[in-house]
Amino acid sequence: MLEQKTIDIIKSTVPVLEQHGEAITKTFYELMFKKHPELLNIFNHANQKQGRQQKALASTVYAAAKYIDQLDAIIPVVTQIAHKHRSLGIKPEHYPIVGEHLLLAIKEVLQDAATEEIIDAWAKAYGVIADAFISVEKGMYEAAENQLGGWKDFKNFKVEKIVQESECIKSFYFKPADGGKVSNYIPGQYISLKLTNIPGQHFTHIRQYSLSTSPNSEYYRISVKREDEINTKPAGIVSTFLHNELKIGDFVEISAPAGDFVLEESNDKSILLLSGGVGITPMLSMLNHLEDKNKQTVFVHAAINGHVHAFLDEVKQIDLNNNAISSFICYEKPTALDREEKRFDKEGFITADWLKTIVSDKDSIVYMCGPVVFMQAMFETLLQAGFKRENIRYEFFGPAMELKEPEHA
Repeated sequence: MLEQKTIDIIKSTVPVLEQHGEAITKTFYELMFKKHPELLNIFNHANQKQGRQQKALASTVYAAAKYIDQLDAIIPVVTQIAHKHRSLGIKPEHYPIVGEHLLLAIKEVLQDAATEEIIDAWAKAYGVIADAFISVEKGMYEAAENQLGGWKDFKNFKVEKIVQESECIKSFYFKPADGGKVSNYIPGQYISLKLTNIPGQHFTHIRQYSLSTSPNSEYYRISVKREDEINTKPAGIVSTFLHNELKIGDFVEISAPAGDFVLEESNDKSILLLSGGVGITPMLSMLNHLEDKNKQTVFVHAAINGHVHAFLDEVKQIDLNNNAISSFICYEKPTALDREEKRFDKEGFITADWLKTIVSDKDSIVYMCGPVVFMQAMFETLLQAGFKRENIRYEFFGPAMELKEPEHA
């Protein structure tokens, strides 16, 4: 337990963290990687370059300071991050390293304003916060290892099948190299791939990918979009490797499934699955699982056109096989063939008025995934259409973010 004096000091730094949080976390990563370059084998380099990791950490530090006297309030954040840490292989011995460099970064950015009293208070607070993470993650490591078919850290898997799902998306099927079963997972969860053999790369790359089919004991399937070079955005190192280099028979290290963006099976409300682009992957896992559950479900997917749209036939077949499931497709710029084959239900963008016509139950639990711009637009559209804010669940690919509340809300 922290003393009240320590709590008061931490809370007094909240306005400073709001103003300088990202500068502190940017400095933190620079200092830590300079002294411990081996940690570059754990962190996503692309998220570092884009600044998303720094923003996510700044948000977490800010929340920890704001709620230092009621840490239960940030348990959902701790749990979400702990899932990622367990999937990446973060261990208790990493926390002192993080703590040391976080305090150094606070000193460097705030300079004279970072008094000895403030640094001492933050050292104590960090110890409490780190203990909370370590405790939660310990339970997750044990659960991942001890369940049927489970394992600790990373395990060798063999590529059994590769399927071209669209012009830019491929599915990869993995089976355990030891011939055993795979551990179970909840629809919506992801696995981490650890790649140490990418040509021209000096560091290990770990990427997390949503599982794109329903749980089974035989294999895992992920579906990966090839991230091409666009304007100043470089091509994705890992997605390019997976699309161009990974072959059937190759071996990949994989961590056990993780993640808290999952289908809530205990909830008896009807469901809306809403996705854009490759955000279809966790939605498809949920849809596959719901195929024989007789739960009222509406599946809505947005894509540019049929060239880049993956799993059209799979979704249609599920729709045909289950009277409780309805699917709708929205193409922004359909091709002539899309029109001829009637592949889509709406042209342009998903609107509130259209959602009202295809989803009768505005009390539905909404699961949403896709590009950040798509999800922000859909968040506002859902609220405008009358869906309840507390029923909307969403997942970002990469560091966690918060969708902005619409100004009119």
